[in-house]
Amino acid sequence: MSAPVSGLKVRAARTPDVRAIRRLVDEYSPDGNLLAKAPVTLFEDIQEFVVAEIDGEIVGCGALHVMWEDLAEVRTLAVSGRYLRRGIGSAVLTELITRARAVGVRRVFCLTFMVGFFAEHGFVEVDEAPVDHDVYEQLLQSYDEGVAEFLGLERVKPNTLGNHRMLLDLQR
Repeated sequence: MSAPVSGLKVRAARTPDVRAIRRLVDEYSPDGNLLAKAPVTLFEDIQEFVVAEIDGEIVGCGALHVMWEDLAEVRTLAVSGRYLRRGIGSAVLTELITRARAVGVRRVFCLTFMVGFFAEHGFVEVDEAPVDHDVYEQLLQSYDEGVAEFLGLERVKPNTLGNHRMLLDLQR
């Protein structure tokens, strides 16, 4: 993990940040590294997002979506291609993990192609959705597409092909 660039600030996202978040998502969605998101979805989920900025320019983002009592998912972690490998992704992920701890989550999940990056932060690959059968049944009631991806439902399989399931246990 590299040290963050000078002047980097990670903060809670606000509605005026949605355009910049959308640009970051659009940078990675054509090749399937991130799922495209409609602006309305970003506005609806803005309270889950943090952004990284340097001199007022948003250069990274990420979201923490609580899925269950003890489980949350890191979503939409992206860094501008101009700022890769400068510690920005690490700073965003660190903030999301801090937020997970603050709300009482004990495990953080991600579905990613960036296995090495998440492994550097303590995530390990898992084969199945890391919940018991009763919780799985409850999560099936969610309308959230990210939850469907987490559960590995057939209707979202094309979106998840090649992704790796990774989990961080915050109690270690």
